[in-house]
Amino acid sequence: MAENEDLIASITSESQDQNNYAVPKKLTILPLRDVLIFPHMIFPVLIGRASSLKSVAEALEREKFIFVSTQVQGDIEEPSINDIYSYGTVAKILQVIKLPNNLLKVLVEGIFQAKITTPVKDKEYLEASVKIIKTEYDIQDPELQAYIRKVSENFSLYVKSNKQLPPEVKGAFDNIEDPSRKLYYAAANINKNVHAKQTILEHISLKAQYKSLLALLTSEIEVLKIEEELDSKVSDSIHKTQRKYYIQEQIRALQKELDDDEELSADHIQMRSLIEAAKMPEETYKKVMEEFEKYKKSNAMSPEYGVLRTYLETITSLPWQNQTQDILDLELVKSVLDEDHYDLAKPKERILEYISVLRLSGSASGQILCLSGPPGVGKTSLGKSIARALGRKFVRISLGGLRDEAEIRGHRRTYIGALPGKIIAAMKKAGTINPVILLDEVDKMSMDFRGDPSAALLEVLDPEQNNTFSDHYLEIEYDLSKVLFITTANVKYDIPGPLLDRMEVIDIPSYLDFDKLQIAQKHIVPKLLTEFGLKPFKVSIDDDAMMKIITEYTREAGVRNLEREIASLFRKIARNVVSLASNGTEKKSKKKRIISVKDIEIFLKVPRYKRKADSLKDKIGIATGLAWTSVGGDTLPVEVSIMPGSEKLTLTGKLGDVMKESAMASLTYVRSHWSSLGVPEEFSKNKEIHIHVPEGAIPKDGPSAGITMTLALISASSGLPLRGDIAMTGEITLRGSILPIGGLNEKLLAAKRMGIMTVLIPKGNEKDIAEVNPVILENMNIVPVDHIQQALPIAFRDWKLAHKKSILKEINITGENLIKKGIITPH
Repeated sequence: MAENEDLIASITSESQDQNNYAVPKKLTILPLRDVLIFPHMIFPVLIGRASSLKSVAEALEREKFIFVSTQVQGDIEEPSINDIYSYGTVAKILQVIKLPNNLLKVLVEGIFQAKITTPVKDKEYLEASVKIIKTEYDIQDPELQAYIRKVSENFSLYVKSNKQLPPEVKGAFDNIEDPSRKLYYAAANINKNVHAKQTILEHISLKAQYKSLLALLTSEIEVLKIEEELDSKVSDSIHKTQRKYYIQEQIRALQKELDDDEELSADHIQMRSLIEAAKMPEETYKKVMEEFEKYKKSNAMSPEYGVLRTYLETITSLPWQNQTQDILDLELVKSVLDEDHYDLAKPKERILEYISVLRLSGSASGQILCLSGPPGVGKTSLGKSIARALGRKFVRISLGGLRDEAEIRGHRRTYIGALPGKIIAAMKKAGTINPVILLDEVDKMSMDFRGDPSAALLEVLDPEQNNTFSDHYLEIEYDLSKVLFITTANVKYDIPGPLLDRMEVIDIPSYLDFDKLQIAQKHIVPKLLTEFGLKPFKVSIDDDAMMKIITEYTREAGVRNLEREIASLFRKIARNVVSLASNGTEKKSKKKRIISVKDIEIFLKVPRYKRKADSLKDKIGIATGLAWTSVGGDTLPVEVSIMPGSEKLTLTGKLGDVMKESAMASLTYVRSHWSSLGVPEEFSKNKEIHIHVPEGAIPKDGPSAGITMTLALISASSGLPLRGDIAMTGEITLRGSILPIGGLNEKLLAAKRMGIMTVLIPKGNEKDIAEVNPVILENMNIVPVDHIQQALPIAFRDWKLAHKKSILKEINITGENLIKKGIITPH
């Protein structure tokens, strides 16, 4: 080993293909806890101590060499030079990976066996001069060969006996030819503590190292033999225990035949106490005790035991007597409802009536409410608010897409994995006999070969029957009469008739723009400011800016999209706040941040909905109808075009059967009353009539567009433009009568949103105007008509003048024909 002032060693390592290593004289030291790294061994080390981090950083500056040594005591947090073994390994750092929490993962490869000679003091990390130990050996030495052969035999036996080591370890060991590397490979794979292995590093001669390794192997093989004997004894003990269990079961069977009384086990005693504590009705108690007797006598290993236990646990976990005390203070209940929801006067009034009846009579069974309205108007949240106002537990059951009757009534216990239905599961979750159960989306149930869930709900929602509700799983009667059931639906017409007959429907209309403004400012904005952490920054949106979001970025009956747009706005504001804070220019201050109208388009970009300038202009063959959908009211333009071609009626726009029939009825009326309508007699002869309803990807149906199609057809055939500032709705008959329609409130609201202030409605809906929100009716001209002839003077400007000209033209044509035929002579 050559040595000079800068280098203490420059030798060849077989693991690096004979590359020469130039190791510095002084090396930083990396203390290891319960880890020993041998030469020729690659090992990852997790480092977190400050001194060790500095040692690694310094080593990276010194050709990546570092001295690794094991701590004498692993529990010392900051070891000194005296707390580590003086013998260790010179290693080279191969890779450094930074981890979270200021940790480093360092991959090192052991190169040389070495010893600390002179420690370096007054450093923030451990450092010392080290001496590399090059083990001297004579491969021809018979004693060394004997040691190598014995170690090889014992290591093969050790790998075979140790189940934790794969067989490939032995193959790798056999392929190593260098005695030194063979030694360190075997030592690294022995399951022995690091302090015992340290003795190998502290020997200078290879023969002494093999002797120490042989002693470790012999000791470990003896331990493995003892463990194998213990495993055998434990296995025998298990077989004896199983045999004893079988014998005990046989004795128990014999005792049953002799009618000997069995003592109750701890499980049986616990189940019996749960049954007694449930305080169930007498008939139910008898049925449950019969099941308990079966459970007591059944074998714990049989499938029936688990089924009976689950059944009894379900029965005892149901509420039988426990109930919450209702809040009967009307003012308190009203304040809670007003706090949670803006407006919604009708449902709030109904809840106050319910509480009044409850306060006077002591019970209010038979109250099944159905909240019907478009999405996003607050039906589900109103159910939660009702429960909170009454002081009752609240459980929500989603019925959307439900198609199996067993989801309501449960499965019979003959099926594997049977469970009670959603109603009993909700009662179990509530823990009281008088919760508020919300049956959400009751209009979206379906049916298939497994049954009709809406039929199963008939018993649940019938006040005359639900006090004896029977679940298939329980097979006993359960009283649901004290439960306040509330259902929700978007379209009440989709609810089966018998089910709808059992419910009191409360219509929740679409929100007006003013309503949305109040809801946004009082409920949505405070909630989102808290959720996004913007409350300390005093962010607010002025009313004009909020109204711009409502009218130009959303078009809906409820407020869900409005909440999404406000959330999008606040996210962008939060990003700006964080960006400014990271630059040190933004701090929490008392100054308010008010979002104005000009800020809205900066944050939310181009508005989605803008009223077109020509949408209210008079046009030929185009009429504006009004439609009611599951998401609220909307305008429905109808376009009619008449062109040369075969005599046929073409209908496009994805129209339903009812709407197609309305178009046919409109055409029949116009053709049969052409004279009184000012339409040419042969307007449809050799002509193709095309009726189109825009937004063709959206399905449309219903009879209420009949008046719209008729007026558009009259306009197209007569050439008279229809007023663009008027909308209409109503079903038409072959005699021109206009029949009543539904959804008047939503349709009038849709017209007002479009800036249309004159609306034609059926005479039969005149009585419904009293139910329309007064804010909608403000500045609107509602014109009831019961025949199409009444609509013509309103829908067409100067209709009377145009009609007179049409009559005179018809008389003139008739006179010319008579002169040509010689029947009359001109004067």
